[in-house]
This record gives sequence, structure tokens and C-alpha cells, in this order.
Amino acid sequence: MAHANHIRAIRRTLRREMPSTVGLIADAHDFAAMTRYRSFAFDDHTAYLRQVEGLLRALAAQGAHTTVALFDPDEFTEFCTSEGLDPDTADSRTRFTAELAAGGACVAYAGQPIDSLVPQLINKAVRKATWEYATLLLAEAGECAECGQDIGREAFDRASHLVLGLLEAAGPGTHHLVCSIPAQAEQLIAVLHAEREGFDPVRLDETDTAEFVTVLAAGIALHSAGGLVLRTTESGTPDRLHGWRLHQGLLDPLTAGEVFSAYCTDAATGDPLAPEPDVEYRAGFPVDQPDSHH
Repeated sequence: MAHANHIRAIRRTLRREMPSTVGLIADAHDFAAMTRYRSFAFDDHTAYLRQVEGLLRALAAQGAHTTVALFDPDEFTEFCTSEGLDPDTADSRTRFTAELAAGGACVAYAGQPIDSLVPQLINKAVRKATWEYATLLLAEAGECAECGQDIGREAFDRASHLVLGLLEAAGPGTHHLVCSIPAQAEQLIAVLHAEREGFDPVRLDETDTAEFVTVLAAGIALHSAGGLVLRTTESGTPDRLHGWRLHQGLLDPLTAGEVFSAYCTDAATGDPLAPEPDVEYRAGFPVDQPDSHH
């Protein structure tokens, strides 16, 4: 008996140390596409989501670290075709989910309800796709015909300099940056959160910063129109909103009136919106911008 208890204890320990990945079909349309497979045992998306939530809770109760990956039926079909697998088997779905853990859109499960987890996962997938597309645009920018410099690399360096300069000049507080760039196929939007206490260095998430800088760099490399807004929150003071226009690879500060108009106009209808309480709409401040020859 003691030996059996010891074996079970070892297995529980191993289970906690072996990470799990759960593939989640977040979209009802994608779910419907999977129901054509006989081996797929679900026929109701809402019930499926609740079953996944129960599984995640059970894994968490065992002390397991679980990652939730976005399961896309089209990508699954392509994976099965390239690997020579029958898509109508649980084993194929398992192998595809394992691939997602390595490079797909994933979110760590930390006890959040399924209604929160699904939007997190979709947002992660959108951000990943945006980053990949912006990276492709930078790679396709090529070399400068005059000096031979890599245009994408120079744009990335300029964008990094601009972002750090903006956050340095913004001072202490919680900063929320949003960058919007119209590209060839879609509107690229990136978001970056930063924290700065007093004169301490700005605290940034490395991955989020890389995503944001890549999107801004794509706008710079393409000489695209675009915009960047900065919202700063500090305890005891109104939020401060600043804005800039991206023009010919440079950030031009908006006036306070232009910032107010941008925030207080419905983008879809053009109708005026009420200004937010406890918010100051301010002009964009100057930021040091390296010379560009492109």
C-alpha cells in the first residue's frame, strides 16, 4: 500500500511538472466547420466551451500549467495535408494542437472564466497576425536605391528611438500608446502599456514593445499616413491625452484641438461625442527624430 501511494504521489508530481496545451475553437463559424468530422464529438458551441472550461479547471486543480491555443480549422486542414494525416481523427487534432503550442496564438490559463478567455485568445491571434504582417512589410521594403541601406531595419531602429523618446518625455505614470497605420491590405493597430515611477526607467513588456515598434516601423518604411496617441494616467490628476500624425516617416505633433476632435468624433458616423470626464486633451509634444534618407 505504501509503495502504491508513493507511485501515485510521483505521478501527481510529474503531472504538475508536465505542461498541457488545450486547443480551443473560439468562433462559432469555425466550430461549425469542425462538425463535419465524425470523430469530433461536439455539436453545440456553447456546450463545447463549457466542457473546455471544465477541463481547464480540472487541470488547474491538479496543479498543471495549461496553455490554451487558438484552433483554426483552415490551418488544421493545411497541416493535415502537409503532414499526410487524416483530419478526421483525434490523433491528428492532438498533433496539430501540439504544433500550435510552439508557434500559434496562445494564452496561459490562470483560472479566468471562458467568457474572458475567448476574447483574450482572439485578441492574441489578431496581434500575432498584425505583427507577422508588419514584419512582412518591413522585409519587403528592400534596400535604398541611393545608399543601399536596409529600409526595414532602419525604420525599425527609428521607431524604437521614437517610442522610447515619447515615453521618456511623457514622465512618470501609467502610459497607454496606440498606433494606427493604414497598410496595403488592412489597418494595422498596435497597443503598448508602460509604467514609470518617478525618474526610474520605463518598464515595458519585451514582446509587446517589439509588436508595437514593428507596426510603427512599417508605417515609417512605407511613408504611410497614420497616427499615434498617448494616454498618461497618474494618481490624483486628470488623464493626459497627446497625439501625433505620422507623415513621410516623421511624427508631427497634433494640436490640442486636433487631439480633442480625434477623440470626440464618432469614426463611423462623424457625429460629435461627449468628452470624457477628468481628461485633458493636449497637443503632442516634440520628440527627437533621427534623420532619414528614405
